[in-house]
Amino acid sequence: MSRLRSSHFLRLVLLVLIVTAGLSAVRAEEVGDRWGTEEREREFYPIVNIPLPPDTVIEAGAFAVLPDQRVAVGTRHGEIYLIDGIDGAKPNPSFHLFATGLDEIFGLTWKDNAFRVTQSCEVTRVIDTDKDGVADRFETISDAWGYANYHEYAFGSKLDAEGNQYVALGLSESYYSHALNRGFIMKISPEGKSTAFASGLRSPGGIGFDEHGSLFYVESQGPWNCSCSLKAVLPNSFHGHPASFEWYKFASELGPVPETPKSGTRIVTERKHVKQLVPYAVIFPYVRMGRSITAFTVNMTRGKFGPFENQMFLGDYTLSILMRSTTEQVNGVWQGACYPFREGLSTGIVNVEFTPEGKLLCGGTNRGWPVRGIKPFALERVDWSGKMPFEINRITIEPDGFKLTFTKPADLATGNSPDSYLVSAFTHPYHGGYGGPEVDRFKSDVKKVSLAKDGLSANIVLDKLTQGFVYEFDLVSLRSRDGDELLHRNAYYTVNEIPPP
Repeated sequence: MSRLRSSHFLRLVLLVLIVTAGLSAVRAEEVGDRWGTEEREREFYPIVNIPLPPDTVIEAGAFAVLPDQRVAVGTRHGEIYLIDGIDGAKPNPSFHLFATGLDEIFGLTWKDNAFRVTQSCEVTRVIDTDKDGVADRFETISDAWGYANYHEYAFGSKLDAEGNQYVALGLSESYYSHALNRGFIMKISPEGKSTAFASGLRSPGGIGFDEHGSLFYVESQGPWNCSCSLKAVLPNSFHGHPASFEWYKFASELGPVPETPKSGTRIVTERKHVKQLVPYAVIFPYVRMGRSITAFTVNMTRGKFGPFENQMFLGDYTLSILMRSTTEQVNGVWQGACYPFREGLSTGIVNVEFTPEGKLLCGGTNRGWPVRGIKPFALERVDWSGKMPFEINRITIEPDGFKLTFTKPADLATGNSPDSYLVSAFTHPYHGGYGGPEVDRFKSDVKKVSLAKDGLSANIVLDKLTQGFVYEFDLVSLRSRDGDELLHRNAYYTVNEIPPP
């Protein structure tokens, strides 16, 4: 691992001090009060500790479910463990060390009796050729990028229908592109052919496919990103940070170098003249919905995890929380919403995966930056208790407002009242500075509400619907037909496009 440059080390120390100073306030006010209490969440989604073998450090960075129903975990230290029995009611699973000697595993998938491992320096095929349960062959599939700094992470997707894999490459030292293809997404064919697929990344936290099978990656707050976000990845797309322009000379498949965005404007403006620029699909308001969002998985458990089928579940490193997200395509552009889900995890969440029995496995570490969870590393499982929470299930956009669906029927009085739907909106400056404030905020009055007869959905008509804004919902007064308040009263929808009437 490379030594930290002195200037970067000083920046890191300063950042640690700032974040540490703010964590106590985050704990009480900006997370707990907005999300509701952990005690209420526990009733519906309890957290189960996965005991680790004595004196074993497992800082999980990636998961894969194997055909025999075991779960593989790749770690920051470069090991692969195979776990059997992870779904037990009172889990006491066995751990088998399958491979060592890799480096910061942030992508793991199983194909043709071998692992495809995304580590910092390459994608590697890891095989047990003599069938003794321990890997003995390591083949480079692709090393089409540079790696020289500890912050040059690489995140690998699962395979698409054609067997391709996508690798999101973070910048050098989080700010620059000193090494080949840093800031690119690379497409790796089944045979290992590597081509540039997209540019403009800053510090990704994960990459994969949403409920529609479309490719997305998680971007962190920082330069050209005032909050963390989900971004849709299209061929030859550009995602805002110009540091990777240096490598277009080796990537003719990307086409011409994009125009450099103008700092200090708005992304809705820059979209008009930077033709390759793709807007944030889902913005996660800073602190209220995480500070350092990491990898995601999609709930395809067929009801085993409750009402949120075909939705993304994401972790947050700093706040040790879980969130949900949904996406839709409007006028050919991806956008969608994010929702609180669960707080109280024990460490910084780096990756999540559904187990064979439909429970949400969460793992991570506190390495490098302060986190809200108290443990240096942990494996935990979130189960559904079988009780149905009253939640905002999904928000989709309409020509004149939004449609909200619920997990339980809303009652007639509050469900039909415009006063139950408090809606405001804000945007961010689009600039090269680190982070940024919420600006141009306004309240959007609800002119009309139409609650469905079954109470499971409501259409709201707004007086103002504007592109380039995040719409914030506060449904504090809404009640279910059995008198419940919402478990989480807030949700946030990013409007890139408005559908035609």
